[in-house]
Amino acid sequence: MWLDEVKWDADGLVPAIAQDEHSGRILMMAWMDREALRLTAETGTAHYFSRSRQRLWQKGESSGHVQHVSELRLDCDGDVIVMAVRQDGGIACHTGRESCFYRRFENGGWQTVDPVLKDPAAIYTHNS
Repeated sequence: MWLDEVKWDADGLVPAIAQDEHSGRILMMAWMDREALRLTAETGTAHYFSRSRQRLWQKGESSGHVQHVSELRLDCDGDVIVMAVRQDGGIACHTGRESCFYRRFENGGWQTVDPVLKDPAAIYTHNS
């Protein structure tokens, strides 16, 4: 089975990188378990496993910012997934930014270089 070709870590997880299908910008990195990867492949929308909440979740389930997956790739070692996605709302980060990678190392420190596109309080109307 194709899921058996993935090298899952000791916790049964694999890192998954979501990349904008058009710009190539890395939007976020999260973890997937077998069920999350299976659901992602079957539904065409990104599913992840939350280590802090210890549960499966669909990207956008509380924010509405669903990731539509156009391509799944497995790296040469079989231990990293990269997904080409179309990001609903143009916001992937819980901080209200396009990407979770909004800080750049400059002048000896991390500088915030991307703006908040939408206030997180307006995105998340309930806890999940």
